[in-house]
Amino acid sequence: MAVGGFAVDDNSRAFSGRVTASVVITCIVAASGGLIFGYDIGISGGVTTMQPFLKKFFPVVLRKAADAKTNIYCVYDSHVLTAFTSSLYIAGLAASLVASRLTRAVGRRNTMIIGGLTFLIGAALNGGAENVAMLILGRILLGFGVGFTNQATPIYLSEMAPPKWRGAFGTSFQFFIGIGVVVANCLNYGTAKISWGWRLSLGLAIVPSVIMTVGALLISDTPSSLVERGKVAQARDSLRKARGKDIDIEPELAELVKTSEAVKAANEEPFVTIFERQYRPHLVMAFAIPFFQQLTGINIIAFYAPVLFQSVGFGSDSALIASIILGCVNLLSIIVSTFIVDRYGRRILFLEGGTQMIIGQVAVACVLAVTTGVSGTKDIPRGYAVLVLVLMCIYAAGFGWSWGPLSWLIPSEIFPMKIRTTGQAISVAVNFATTFVLAQTFLTMLCHFKYGTFLFYAGWLITMTLFVILFVPETKGIPLESMYQVWERHWFWRRFVSLP
Repeated sequence: MAVGGFAVDDNSRAFSGRVTASVVITCIVAASGGLIFGYDIGISGGVTTMQPFLKKFFPVVLRKAADAKTNIYCVYDSHVLTAFTSSLYIAGLAASLVASRLTRAVGRRNTMIIGGLTFLIGAALNGGAENVAMLILGRILLGFGVGFTNQATPIYLSEMAPPKWRGAFGTSFQFFIGIGVVVANCLNYGTAKISWGWRLSLGLAIVPSVIMTVGALLISDTPSSLVERGKVAQARDSLRKARGKDIDIEPELAELVKTSEAVKAANEEPFVTIFERQYRPHLVMAFAIPFFQQLTGINIIAFYAPVLFQSVGFGSDSALIASIILGCVNLLSIIVSTFIVDRYGRRILFLEGGTQMIIGQVAVACVLAVTTGVSGTKDIPRGYAVLVLVLMCIYAAGFGWSWGPLSWLIPSEIFPMKIRTTGQAISVAVNFATTFVLAQTFLTMLCHFKYGTFLFYAGWLITMTLFVILFVPETKGIPLESMYQVWERHWFWRRFVSLP
């Protein structure tokens, strides 16, 4: 297997195992944690185009929209409106750092349960909000819920899945995020004409949180987590269910116990350990992968898709339909990724998807430049608005089989046990921090940069594609505890790592 130009022996057979019904059901239930994140992404953008919602909380936006002279890019430029959207992500950042210790202390499964319950309370507050303060408080609680689940779920999936099929199981988290986005967009479309429809949209976030929480109560924790907490007998049962009763799971269990005992003997603080030279590649990936994922621009476009499509010529209903179409394209492309990520590897998907997104963003910028002019005061002809939608679908498909699922998969599979929860915490925190900044500034950027906003993201897409070519090794089929090989044989990272 090629890893940055060097061959790595395929260790997918180091431990026997097959895809059992138990591991499939367990991972599907765990991956449903992505529902709450996806639902929130979809709902946030939709309710911000609903007249009753804007009238109650953000009347200044309606006053701007009524001004015929307003630049089409600037109608929704409101700092309070963006604070509603982005407050969740600063809370998620704080929660993800706390969740590192929580995940290690109480397990992956229990952290998901805590996250689901916190999200449920936040959803109830949002649905019953009477003022902006109550609205943002609910968002903050949603952020804590998402922070906990985004920390625990990807690790759970990587630890539970057989090495040969870890990519497919890992991408299921992004698949459920996609389902959440599509369901939310459909719900927004259905409630847009109801005066209290925004309450229904925000309040029904309770449903995915209940689905995830109840599901998590019915599954066992991962063998790695159980061993880490000294529950070896339970870990043996969990591993036997995951790998199959006719499989000898003792070698894999022994490796987990050996690794866990070595970690405990070292008695090192993970947040200090991860900054050691030998973990430099892991640390770089923990920062770079989620940072680059957000700079693809996808979440910003997902948040504000209805607003964006309304700005470029669609009516309110048409904008919501366009958002549903965009979400469905993204969902279908994630399915494509699930079927090919373990066959062709992670790098090829990164490279193809990155190239496709660059083309999409540049093309959107060109269409908007030609049709709206530099001032952004011209109306976009209906046909060109549809062309923007088509180009955005091409872009969304590229994301759906590359940076979407792989940005959750790669960080969850590259860290050794001693820094796994810490590395994932940093990755999730960087994701939230970058999302917060971009969500807080996107509408202002759209107002001032106009079509240049899409060129801004295209420039970052070129940068991250070059980063993948040079620095991201192939991790397909490598068992978690043997992942050090990809760094030892990489042309650049081998100078930092040492033999375990």
